[in-house]
Amino acid sequence: MKHVGIDIGGTKIESVVIESNGNVQIRERVLTEREKGYAHIIKQISSLHKKLAFYLEDDFSLGVCVPGPLDHMRDKMKQSNTQVLVGKSLKNDIEAIFDKTPILENDANCFTQAEASLGVGKNMKVVFGIILGTGVGGGISIDGKIYKGKQYLAGEWGHSVLHPDGKKCLCGKKGCVEQYLSGIALEKLYYDMTGHSASVTDIAKNPPVEWKKELLNNFGIALSNIINILDPEIIVIGGGVSKVDFLYTDGLKFVKRYCLDKNCKTPIVKNTMGDSAGVFGAAYLS
Repeated sequence: MKHVGIDIGGTKIESVVIESNGNVQIRERVLTEREKGYAHIIKQISSLHKKLAFYLEDDFSLGVCVPGPLDHMRDKMKQSNTQVLVGKSLKNDIEAIFDKTPILENDANCFTQAEASLGVGKNMKVVFGIILGTGVGGGISIDGKIYKGKQYLAGEWGHSVLHPDGKKCLCGKKGCVEQYLSGIALEKLYYDMTGHSASVTDIAKNPPVEWKKELLNNFGIALSNIINILDPEIIVIGGGVSKVDFLYTDGLKFVKRYCLDKNCKTPIVKNTMGDSAGVFGAAYLS
C-alpha cells in the first residue's frame, strides 16, 4: 500500500506519495492563499490531487497535517491561525476529492510521527516530539504510532501549567508552558528586558544573562516533567526555537537538575526532518 500525505500550512500546501518500500514517487506543492477563503483552499487541494492522480491507481492511505487542534469528532478544526479552516467540513471535503477517508492530525503529532518513522526517533519505542515555535505543541509516538489519549490530549505539553497564577494564556489558563517557551514569548521577554526587538535565533547569539537564565530554567522544569512522567527514549525538538544550540548543552544540564534521576540520560536532540516533517508525518499516520 502507498502512503499519501498532505500538509496544509499557512503559506503552502504540500503533498507526497510514498511507495511501501519508502521510495518517494512524487512531491508537489501549491500556495495556500488563505486570504482567498476556505473554498479556494479546497480548490488548491483538488489541484494537487490532479498532479498526484497518476500515482494513485493502487491502494493508498491518506493522512492530512492540519495547522491546529481538531474537534472531538476529528473532522473539523477547532482553532487555527488559518482562521478560514475553523469549523469547516475539512475531512469530508478532502474525502470527496480523493475518494478516500483521510486521517487528520495536528502539526505537532505529524512532526512526531515523521521523526519516529523516518527521523532521529526511528526504531525507538517511545518518542516525545515537541514544537517550540509560534506556539508550543507536543506529540507522543509509541511503537511507531501516535498515541492520542482518551480526550485526544496526549502530548499537549504546551498547555501544562509551568507557573501557577503566571502569564495569561490564550487557552484561558495561566502559566502555561507556551507563555514561557514559545518564540513569541521569548521575543517578548527580550523586549521587556531591553526595549529592543529581535528574533529568538538572533537573541541566542549573544543573549542577556537573565534572559538565558530564565529560558534555561523554564526549559529544564518543563522537560523534566515529561521525563518524570513518560520517560521517553528520546525527546526531539522542532520549530524555530529548536535552532537555539545551547538548549542541547546548557539546557540538558537544567533538565537534569529537575529530573528525579540526577543522572538522567534521555537524549534531547534537534529534529532531522525539518520542513518535511508535516507532509511525511501525515503520510505515515496509518
